[in-house]
Order: sequence, then structure tokens, then C-alpha cells
Amino acid sequence: MYKVSDTSILKGKQHIHFIGAGGSGMYPLVQILAAAGYHITGSDNNPTDTVEAERRMGVDVVIGQRAENIQGADLIIYTAAILPDNPELVAARASGVPMLERAELLGVLSEHYAHCIAVSGTHGKTTTTSMVTQVLVGADKDPTVVIGGKLPIIGGSGRTGSSEIMVCEACEFSDHYQHLSPDIAILLNVDADHLDYFGSLENIIASFRRFAGKASKLLIVNRDDANTMQAVSGLSQQIITFGSTPEADYYAANIQVSEGRTQYELMSHGEKLADVTLNIPGVHNILNSLAAAAACIYEGVSPQQFAQELAAFHGAKRRFEIHGENSGITIADDYAHHPKELEVTLRAAKTMHYNEVWAVFQPFTYSRTFMLMEDFARVLPIADHVVMSEIMGSREVNTYNIYTKDLAEKIPGSIWFDTFEEITEYVMNHAQPGDLVITLGCGDVNKCAKLMMAYQK
Repeated sequence: MYKVSDTSILKGKQHIHFIGAGGSGMYPLVQILAAAGYHITGSDNNPTDTVEAERRMGVDVVIGQRAENIQGADLIIYTAAILPDNPELVAARASGVPMLERAELLGVLSEHYAHCIAVSGTHGKTTTTSMVTQVLVGADKDPTVVIGGKLPIIGGSGRTGSSEIMVCEACEFSDHYQHLSPDIAILLNVDADHLDYFGSLENIIASFRRFAGKASKLLIVNRDDANTMQAVSGLSQQIITFGSTPEADYYAANIQVSEGRTQYELMSHGEKLADVTLNIPGVHNILNSLAAAAACIYEGVSPQQFAQELAAFHGAKRRFEIHGENSGITIADDYAHHPKELEVTLRAAKTMHYNEVWAVFQPFTYSRTFMLMEDFARVLPIADHVVMSEIMGSREVNTYNIYTKDLAEKIPGSIWFDTFEEITEYVMNHAQPGDLVITLGCGDVNKCAKLMMAYQK
């Protein structure tokens, strides 16, 4: 159970209100604080599965953001995605009630655990955090958990445990992870993203270096990734590496890839530790699992138990999540929204038994689409067919004058539509039995996957 210190902003608080409670980053915090006994209320603009899950927990979440929603709260939590003129946010700031941005609250929570495992990286955070959680929960380590996706073993994306272990995603967006107090920091990779904020890859590397420098006990880093190794070069903490060669402290040998499954021997310094089975597709997940192995073994899990518990992991929600079949067409959904994530996801899809792969992509934010346009145009054609929606601007205004049609012009044979209903009708009337359709993006494109599952010709 979360322990409130004498100096914590949470001390003496009873009613905590979340503006944007349905967000993926808010949901685990709602779960943790509700389990800790706080009276939680919230609001969101859209009725979603997450909102319904919070209501089933007894949290009063209203649809529509209005000034009166904050009444009675003695602490207000908001997200960076909320626009400054949001009436509820404006009222909160005028109220004098203490406020925390979501990342600040996560930082407050992280201070109170002696073993805070913070998983960072441009790609793979949710999957790796989920792997660590799967193993630690299965091994009865009873961690507190904050994940950016939903994990079946914990019934959501957050969990309150009784141990000193906390596992959380550490997101680099707008330097949010700098609020954390990690004891063990995992660096999966460092790539060019969020360039509207960071401006350059060099600034991103410098940001990860500042984050890594905050770890009080241990750094677990990807030896294969030059940017990651640059970020941690010269830091004083103990460093454990993972990678694809024996030069790393943890590596995989005798890798065997079959339909949606990867098997390998977990190795360390020439010694075989365990036989590992990964029941999720994509060889990129080998590195994610090696990072998870390093963290779990550091926390006292035996290599054999790590392998046993990891074998029960079949992925987090929205990470190559198979929804099912409709008319012989398999429908899947994935959170990939950066070119490198799209590349590994589509390459994994192409290694599977499907006849043709349809990528249904929702670009997310105007800045990312504009700045990484050529990379998107390079990787999306890995799929046999590319269908896109209009860009989801989220927190941004389209000052770039960029539209999906601009990306479509660079991808021969691609097509785009304004609505998910139009996409659904086109795809379901052109895809063939034996094909895979995978919706891709970190916005609400998963709604399109559900429409396709329900589509009747």
C-alpha cells in the first residue's frame, strides 16, 4: 500500500479530482490512489472503455469538462494534453486548490519506494514494463505498477502493492520523466521523436542522460544502441547491459522464431541461465525481454522463474493485440506511431502466416507527421496495402499546414479517408480471407479495429 510521507503533497488530502481521467497515463494513477483509500472523482470529454472501468471501481467520472466538476476537491490532477483554455482547468487554476500535472504526481509516488524501476526509451516502454510486471507479480514480489497500456494479470494499467518495488514507465515527452526518482533506470533505446519539443537528436540524448543520472542504484541499458550508450557514457552508477552479442551482460543465443513465438537461451557471461519462450511476435521483443530479465533478476527472481512467468505473457493491450476474425480476415491493433515502431511491427506481421498485410494508420500530431514524413513514407509500404485516416492533432494546432494527403502522395497505392466508417467499409470490402488488417497509432484508431470486427457485408 502506498505510504504518504510527512512532506508529501498528498498528506492530509482526501478528495482528488482528475481532469482527463480517461487518459492512458491517468488510469493507473486513479487505480493506485483509489486502492490507497482516497476519494477519487474525474472528468473526460469522451466515454471510453477506461472511463467505464473507472466507474466500475466506484470512481465518479463525468463526461464533459466544466468548472463545477472540481467542487470539493482538495487536490487536482491534470494532463499536459489538456488545452490551456479548458474550462475545468481554468477553474482549477483560479480555485487556489493545489494542482499537479500527471507526471508530477507520478514523480511524487515514485519517491516513496526503495526499488523504483523506471522503464525509459523511445520505443518498447509499455511492453517491457508489462514484462517486468508479469514476472514480478507472478513471482509474488507484489509491486506497485504504472503502465501505459492495460495488462490482464493486473486487470488494468495500475496496481497498488505492499512491497518496496514500484515499476513504471518513464516517458520522455516534454521531459516528464525528469520528475521521477528512479532507483533502477532502464534505457531501451534513444531515437529522434518529440522533435517539436527537443529540437534535435542531440538534445534528446542529453535529456536521457539527465534522466539516467537520477538513478540511485542501477542503470540497465541497451548495448546495441549507440545513442543509449552515448547517453550513459561516464555516469557513475552501476551499469548492466543487454544486447545481441556476448559483449553484453545479458544476451540471447540459439534464437528460434516461429509463428508468433520466439524461443532463445538467456545467456550471461557465457553461461546459460534459462530457456526463454516469448509468446509475442517480433524479434525486437527479444531485447525488451532481456532488459526485463536484468531488472527481475536484480530484484531476486531466479532466471528459471523469470522464464516461467514470462511464458505466460501474451502482450499488453494495443501491442499487436489480435481482436479476432471477421469473414476470414484477422483484425489486430497496435500502438505503433513512430516510424521505427511501425517498421518493427509491420516486419513482424510480414513474417506471420497471413496472405497480405493491411496497415490502417492514424498519424498522430502534426509536428511528428511533418518532421518524420520521409521516414513514415519509407516504412509504411512494408505492408501490402496502406490505408490512412486524417492526422489526429491532439494537443496541437496545425501550424505546419500538413495533412494525410501529403503523406499519401509519397506512398504509391495508398489511400486515405476522413472517417473510420469509410476506412472500415473500404478495407472490409477489399481485404480477402487470410489477410491481416492491423490498425496502427496512439490515438483512437483502435475504434476502427472494433468497427471492422462488427462489420457485416
